[in-house]
Amino acid sequence: MTPAKRAMDLALALLLGIVLALPILVIALSIRLIDGSPVFYPSERMKGPRTPFTLWKFRTMAPDRGDTGVSGGYKTARITATGRFLRRKRLDELPQLWNILRGDMSFVGPRPPLRRYVELCPETYAEVLRNRPGVTGLATLMFHAREEQLLARCRDAEETERVYLSRCVPAKARLDLLWARKRSLCVDAWLIGRTGARALGLERRPKMRQNRAARTGN
Repeated sequence: MTPAKRAMDLALALLLGIVLALPILVIALSIRLIDGSPVFYPSERMKGPRTPFTLWKFRTMAPDRGDTGVSGGYKTARITATGRFLRRKRLDELPQLWNILRGDMSFVGPRPPLRRYVELCPETYAEVLRNRPGVTGLATLMFHAREEQLLARCRDAEETERVYLSRCVPAKARLDLLWARKRSLCVDAWLIGRTGARALGLERRPKMRQNRAARTGN
């Protein structure tokens, strides 16, 4: 990470931390009052092929100590009503401002993977994790909806694992590596702006394109 990118991360994280302090407090209290404890969901993720860190999110699902892997369709029943709203607006990821301030993550970069997928796909993540993980990125913007669509059809953990490893990991890695070749502060600022616009509902994909994607799987 360049000093300029780190400076941008720190400045933006501090600014958002101040501006969003009240909404963060309201969300935390709402989860505590409506869904109970815990309010936060800590998850071990990897910022390098051998370097783990704790990623923080607001809890959006009913706790399950045996939970592993990414979320497939079979986990849908565990998502709380509060969690659905937070996920739709990506507000569950606001606690990652702390990860950015700590230096675990950047605003823009590949999404940090679980340890098991780094171990299962070491060559892929050796390339992808040359760059610091991010809250958003090209793969997040371009493939997140498709990933949700693919995983929503999965009926158990085994199917979810198979689809994620065969369909999602390679596609996201290609986009992450494309971003890595083209990255700059301007590109990162554009991706942050697109992410914000989408979270606020200011960006809509044309219906024809969505329908075509659903029919062809592209």
